[in-house]
Amino acid sequence: MRQVINGILYVVVSGIQWRMLPKEYPKWQSVYYYFRTWRDDGTWQRIHDTVRALVRRRAGRHKHPTAGCLDSQSVKTTAVAGIRGYDKGKQVKGRKRHLLVDTLGLLMAVVVTAASVQDRDGAKLLISRLPGACKKLRLIWVDGGYRGQLLDWVADRCRFRLQTVLRSDDQKGFAVLPRRWVVERTFAWLNHHRRLSKDYEGLTSSSEAMILIAMTRVMLRRLART
Repeated sequence: MRQVINGILYVVVSGIQWRMLPKEYPKWQSVYYYFRTWRDDGTWQRIHDTVRALVRRRAGRHKHPTAGCLDSQSVKTTAVAGIRGYDKGKQVKGRKRHLLVDTLGLLMAVVVTAASVQDRDGAKLLISRLPGACKKLRLIWVDGGYRGQLLDWVADRCRFRLQTVLRSDDQKGFAVLPRRWVVERTFAWLNHHRRLSKDYEGLTSSSEAMILIAMTRVMLRRLART
């Protein structure tokens, strides 16, 4: 089973096709079987949440975050069939990853949609699927794209509130914005995994599982160093 896990991590990091898995790992059919089974029964989510709690405790934080940051990332897709759309703002044809992270940049929730889905609609879908580990959440920082009816929708249905972080009107060029840089760093961590450079998956559930596996790997390496 350790070799099965290593094989799955190899696919996520190297970005290869399942059929190209090196021979030192179990047969690719067996490795893919466990990836698919654990995707469908929620095992990847449970493993990820358990490791995140360990990392937060090691950092002196409570295992349940009270604040987070929400943002999205549009990525291109390949010729593999599946849900996709066109993001006019980013001029990307593919899918959109909606991520909610805590103040350490650790993933709390993820939803993958077509790139044509507006950020506000993706945020509603993500918030409606928040796990029990987010029960102490009280504040989420967002950018200007989440303003409008979403703020009232969250205020009516949730215990937490959204707070927008905007650029100054006088600002020129690139500048690091308070709080929002945390989720941008998480996107950078994900981009270190070649399987996530584009969305290669046929199902959005597989895309979400790949993100959970990548973040689990990031956290395990952090635990190993300490």
